Amino acid sequence: MKRISLDCMGGDYAPKAIVQGAVLAAAEFGLDLLLVGEEHAIGKELSVLHTKGLNIEIVPTTQVIGFDDAPALAVRRMKDSSMVVAHRLVKEGKAEAVFSAGNTGAIMACGLFILGRMEGVQRPALAPILPTVDNKAVLLLDSGANAEAKAEHLLQFGLMGSKYMQFARKVVNPRVGLINIGTEEEKGSPLYQEAYQLLKKAKINFVGNLEARELFSGAVDVAVCDGFTGNVILKLTEGLAQTFSEMIKQELYADLRSKMGGLLIKPAMHRFKNRLDYSEYGAAPLLGVNGICLKGHGSSEARAIYSALRAANEFIESNIIEEFRQVMIQNESK
Repeated sequence: MKRISLDCMGGDYAPKAIVQGAVLAAAEFGLDLLLVGEEHAIGKELSVLHTKGLNIEIVPTTQVIGFDDAPALAVRRMKDSSMVVAHRLVKEGKAEAVFSAGNTGAIMACGLFILGRMEGVQRPALAPILPTVDNKAVLLLDSGANAEAKAEHLLQFGLMGSKYMQFARKVVNPRVGLINIGTEEEKGSPLYQEAYQLLKKAKINFVGNLEARELFSGAVDVAVCDGFTGNVILKLTEGLAQTFSEMIKQELYADLRSKMGGLLIKPAMHRFKNRLDYSEYGAAPLLGVNGICLKGHGSSEARAIYSALRAANEFIESNIIEEFRQVMIQNESK
């Protein structure tokens, strides 16, 4: 069984984009999908799509957790919300993975309160995939699940990130780097100096400190940091990508010569845009919880949902949850 539950009411373009992306993925990957949310709204979107032969079921709910809702309080009180029910389906064994593009804090709360922390994991981590110049990818964790962290947490992020890239992304002996203000071993705050020593002793391919400017160079496969730092990096990256794209567009339309040159480089610019587009990566896994939990961008459209479900499918096939359990139990027993 490869059954995935989707919070169809979370995100800026829900439920339309969620349903459209779900149908595309169901047809491509042979997935069983549970579309969780307002029954009439989901049914209306499905009625205009080709769903014959697809294993898609609507799980009706009556509540929606909004982006402005207090995460923990909403998860506790809104038991019939699409997000809570979607996570509960994984907890009850009725689905193998869950996806939501809704309130980030509420997704974290669902991961902790409903799925629960995996044995040996002190703090789960949100781990988006970012593009690199060598056309591969780097996993950044934590990118916002924990504003503060201890050295042991950073060690666990490195262990989980290494396993994820090895089994879900098929990277051989993933290189793990610690984001810091310099590459020397003694650089950074006491937290990062202590984390460096723990990562250095761990049974992973730790390659040392990594300055933020090298994050996209392909120097590492896994970049470790606390959630505050990671979230700043993630938001800055998104902003720079949008800004650079807009600046390039302005220059290409500045005068006739630029417009003529723009026609010649249009295919290359299209490829460049795709490499920076989060919709090609789809979703970030919440690593360290008892189940496959994927968090999508709030403005995800159909293509991003499709990519997220492709990632979920790969996640399920990799049996990575069991791999996580083993490595975290081994770390805890030391």
